[in-house]
Amino acid sequence: MRFHDALVKRKYRRLFTPKRQRKPGPKGPGPELVAAIVEMKRRNPRFGCRRIAQQIALVFGVEIDKDVVRRVLAKHCRPTGGSDGPSWLTFLGHAKDSLWSVDLFRCESLILKTNWVMVVMDQFTRRIIGFAVQPGVVDGAALCRMFNQVIAGAPTLPQRLSSDHDPLFKFHRWQANLRILDVMEIKTVPHVPLSHPFVERLIGTVRRELLDQVPFWGASDLERKLLQFKDYYNDDRVHASLNGRTPICKAAAASRSLLLLRDYQWRSHCRGLYQLPAAA
Repeated sequence: MRFHDALVKRKYRRLFTPKRQRKPGPKGPGPELVAAIVEMKRRNPRFGCRRIAQQIALVFGVEIDKDVVRRVLAKHCRPTGGSDGPSWLTFLGHAKDSLWSVDLFRCESLILKTNWVMVVMDQFTRRIIGFAVQPGVVDGAALCRMFNQVIAGAPTLPQRLSSDHDPLFKFHRWQANLRILDVMEIKTVPHVPLSHPFVERLIGTVRRELLDQVPFWGASDLERKLLQFKDYYNDDRVHASLNGRTPICKAAAASRSLLLLRDYQWRSHCRGLYQLPAAA
């Protein structure tokens, strides 16, 4: 019966398989060439794609384009974790109050009005410094006003501020404002979100844990709900990257007092969106 089932499947596969042949096209490099490229990169981590292509052409006489080498390395070569140490952005972020990150994201209200949100975070403690909301279009003056509003309650200013290559961060007023505040701006690697990881992950957390679940009417309503989320995020929400601690505990280098299982109560956060145990 198994043999019969196999024959039936083969019959229908042959009946309903398209008869069209694949169009002939350029074939990729063979397995021997791929192995040589990967091995050369492994043994010489500082070699770029152009140099590897030229070296392959010199040694093996095979003309290969640097873009082909790039595609081969992207598919077959995986860098070993931790071999080159932390990135420069992570290295700077290990100094307390040394590096903040800033970014903007857009969200829509219930009446479909666009609102821009600026978020600033401390990379060392993962603490949210603050949010600022601008309805409609953001220009240079609005960008500076949003940033100054965020840092108004901060006790100290950072030495460096990390931002991406968004055209909004190229306004003349924005750069002049940072010079007045004596804050050095650090640009991330273009088109590489992993070079700006912490604030990008924070924006995703804000969307998943708040904005995707709680609607808002306007800018003032959105700002009020973001401030409530900021308190919850900094004071009570644990973080895997901080080994289960909160950003406030990381900033103060202290641990929270433990509760007794027989004596506690539940406290709501973000208008009942989250419920966490607290001291009775």
